[in-house]
Formats: sequence, C-alpha cells, structure tokens
Amino acid sequence: MYRNTPRSYGAVARAFHWATALVILGNIGLGLLAHRLPMDQLALKFTLFSLHKTLGVAAFALGAARIVWALSQPRPVPLHPERRAETALAEAVHWVLYASLMLVPLTGWIEHAATEGYAPILWPLGQGLPMVPKSPELALTMAALHKTLAWVLMGAVALHVAGALKHALIDRDHVLARMVTGRAAGRDAPGGGHALPVLIALAVLGAGAGWALNVPQPQNPVASLQAQASEWQVQEGDLAFSVRQMGAPVRGGFSDWTASISFDPDSGTGAVSVSINLQSATLGTVTDQLRGPDFLDAEATPVALFEADIRPEGEGYIAEGSLSLRGETLPVALPFDLVIEDGIARMQGATVLDRRDWGMGAAYPDDGTVGFEVALEVSLTAARD
Repeated sequence: MYRNTPRSYGAVARAFHWATALVILGNIGLGLLAHRLPMDQLALKFTLFSLHKTLGVAAFALGAARIVWALSQPRPVPLHPERRAETALAEAVHWVLYASLMLVPLTGWIEHAATEGYAPILWPLGQGLPMVPKSPELALTMAALHKTLAWVLMGAVALHVAGALKHALIDRDHVLARMVTGRAAGRDAPGGGHALPVLIALAVLGAGAGWALNVPQPQNPVASLQAQASEWQVQEGDLAFSVRQMGAPVRGGFSDWTASISFDPDSGTGAVSVSINLQSATLGTVTDQLRGPDFLDAEATPVALFEADIRPEGEGYIAEGSLSLRGETLPVALPFDLVIEDGIARMQGATVLDRRDWGMGAAYPDDGTVGFEVALEVSLTAARD
C-alpha cells in the first residue's frame, strides 16, 4: 500500500524516510570531514565541500517533497498514547527534524549564494539564489545559522535513533516495524493535539538560532593607514582583485589604502606611491587564508607598497615601477585610462600578476585549485589639491 493509514506507514512515506536518512547521514559525514581537512589538502577540501553543497540542495528538495507528502497523509497514531510525556517528546523531535531538514540546507545554500567562488555546487541550478546579494556579512550570518542548526539536526537524529532502538530492544513493540516493513500496529483512534510538541520544537530551534546570531562575528579591521601628502587627493576609489578557485572566479579587495599622486596633465607625466594595508584584504569565505602566511602574510608584513613613474603609453597612460610585498620587490606595470574634467581626474587601470613571483601559495602548485594569475583592478576619482 502506497498511502498511510491510522495504523501504518505506506510505501511512499517509508521510501522518503530512508532516503532522507541516507542523505542526512551522508552529508553530515561529508561536512564534518571537509571542515576538518587541513588547508594543505585544498583540492580535496574543495571537492568534499562541493559534494556536501550539492547533496544539501538534493536534501532540501527531498525534504520539501517529503513534507508535502506527509501533509497529505494521515499520521499513524502513537502505540502508547498513555505515555504522554514520551509521546510529546517524540513528536517534538519529529517537528525539529522536519524543520531542520529544510533550514539546514537552506541556510547553507544562502551562505554559498552570498559568497563568490569557493567549492561550487555541482548542480544545474547555478550558484546564486534569487534576491540573495553577494554579501560577506550575510554569508557570515548564514554560516553561523547553518552550523548551529546542523548541530540541532544531529541532536534530533540521535534522539530519534535512540527512541527507535528503545522501542525495538526494550519495549519490544512494533514502532520500528511500522517504518521498516509497513506493519500495522496500534488502535484506530485519533491522535492527540500537536500544540505542545510544536511549541517545544519552536523553542529548541529558536534557542539555537538565537545563540548563533548572538555569537560575535569576526570584524574587518578598521582603516589604520594615515593619509599621504598628495598633489592629487583621492576622493573615492576601489582596489580590487580576482583569482580563480577550482576554475571559478572569486573577487576580493582591499578596504584600506592611501595614495600620493603627482601628475602634470600637460606632459602626461608624474609619479604615484600607494600604500596598501594587507590586513584589510577580503576574499569571501577564505579571507583568513588570504591574510595568512601562505599568501599575503599580513601579520609579518602588514603593508604593501607600489611606487611608479607615470607616462603616456599609446592612447592611455602607464604607471611603471615596483611592488613590494611579502619582503619581495618586483617590477610591475599598470596601464590605465585617465579623463580629467573640471579639475576632477577619473582613472581606471588593470594588470595581471603571478602570485608565485612573490612566493604566495607555494603549498598550492596546482593552477586548477588556486589560479596562478591574479587580476588587479584599480579605479579612483581625485581632485587637485
């Protein structure tokens, strides 16, 4: 029989139950393993996270289908309605399981959609979600919720399994048999109310979410570089870069940098000195790794310095000089376009660097894992002092 009765679970409900169990247990294992792998096994770590995310999307779809089916079916009555506390607790655990089955993958999916790159979903639905912006703050919030609710889910699974074993080994009744074989058991009687179990489940989920949202999140450093004396004062600007992770482009940037610019519009010549606070670098969910010793090594060498002379080049200009980073000083050329109107200069430039030239990412020699090329983009608006 495919449908439920007041005394038994149908074939569809049983198939949903065991498929959900396999997906949940498999994804818990993948998530825990991926988190615990060290960063020097980045390729494997990325692959496991991709599998974890893809299975999470499948879990969300499976959970939604299961809930729709469950709402259309009668739920078999409790075998021991006289055990009111035990029955209420069992039903509360079921409500926590149903809610977590939707909330855990959803928060993880939103976290992924709010973050650029890093372990893509192996799924034809794409990497984004409607109405979810690219936002490091949103990604951190969803990550905290996802992690906490995952532990709530694991706790509910443990209680659910313990209850099933109690019925099978201690009570020796047919509760487990109803879900394994579809055996009918119990009396054809209406079930009790659901208010108390629902309230218990909401309290558990609310406590978990509240705890996650109140845990202090890492904050980006406050700008610490002092403004430099400059003939042209930067009014606004953006210093960004992009690199490929596992074949997908990831965009990051620096929030704290200062520039000293001298430039003669008549001759098209000048000079520039740019100081960059490496502690202000961000790159989605791998910001800590970016700032760490394998890449920018921001603690040991907190400031990078670009010094160059400016001259005309073709239809635009070029800033040609050197970049001091991680204790290495190497030549760098930055071609850029420049428009000056009413005393306001607007420039846009881009160049490509090779991270290996500065000894970055030596532990990641595979271009397919972390790209060798780093595309640097600069734009600013400046006014003559």
